Amino acid sequence: MTDAERLKAVQEKLEAGDEGALKIWQTIGIYLGYALAHYADFYALKHVLILGRVTSGRGGTVILDTANEVLRGEFPDLAAELQIQLPDEKSRRVGQSIAAASLPKLG
Repeated sequence: MTDAERLKAVQEKLEAGDEGALKIWQTIGIYLGYALAHYADFYALKHVLILGRVTSGRGGTVILDTANEVLRGEFPDLAAELQIQLPDEKSRRVGQSIAAASLPKLG
């Protein structure tokens, strides 16, 4: 199986309610929460988009909810000022192009 095929198979298990698959996405959300807190040591974060095929379906919501849970529990000041956004389903899969299109105009 290719990586994409493996992802699709595990996503199907997640959608079917598999507890092991759910733990995969929760782990991703935990890593994301701590990574954002670390990045905030170097960057003034206000808005974060989470994108990519891994965020498709229920997985995106699980990642988002878990990352927010980590931030609220471990980094409440950052959680109060940081907004993590999950675009609509179609935009999530497009990834980098939607990220580039959403960048603010500077100057």
